[in-house]
Amino acid sequence: MLMRLLVKALRDETDRLHRNNVRLQTIGDTSALPEEVRISLHESVCKTQDNTGLTLVLALSYSGRWDLRQAVSSLVADARTGALPAGEVTDEQIADRLSTRGIPDPDLLIRSSGEFRISNFLLWQLAYTEMHITTRYWPAFRREHLYEAIGDYQARERRFGMVSEQLGSGETSKPRAVARILRGVTGT
Repeated sequence: MLMRLLVKALRDETDRLHRNNVRLQTIGDTSALPEEVRISLHESVCKTQDNTGLTLVLALSYSGRWDLRQAVSSLVADARTGALPAGEVTDEQIADRLSTRGIPDPDLLIRSSGEFRISNFLLWQLAYTEMHITTRYWPAFRREHLYEAIGDYQARERRFGMVSEQLGSGETSKPRAVARILRGVTGT
């Protein structure tokens, strides 16, 4: 049922995504999905691949542990062939082997239903992500709740593992992406 719903959504929404300059990407083990889903996904991704506006990333058949396991396997294979000197693994080399390579780490994770866990989702990528917890269930989450989450996010000091004094100016670090997100949801 969920897979049929995904195929229907792809067929119904791909043209609109394309008209709005949205690029569609997927992360996860899509080879495990039914053929009809893989074909629809491939068509949608290909149609929108040159779009330069927002990027919509669908996590399908994805888990953070799977993603890390794939990255580690790739690193081990390179070490065995000598393409990667043993003991010289960097954060960048790991990130380049994750399914999210080329996609910025999230600035904000909105966790619905009052849960205080990340549920095996983007385990590497969420290292410095700010979290907004809401008791609302996802189907009831509306535009005003998104504004609330973004407002909460904007009020925070992004320190990326440092203390305030290490930031230098003491000013809150607010990514430029916030203004773009707000423009996208408000249409202004």
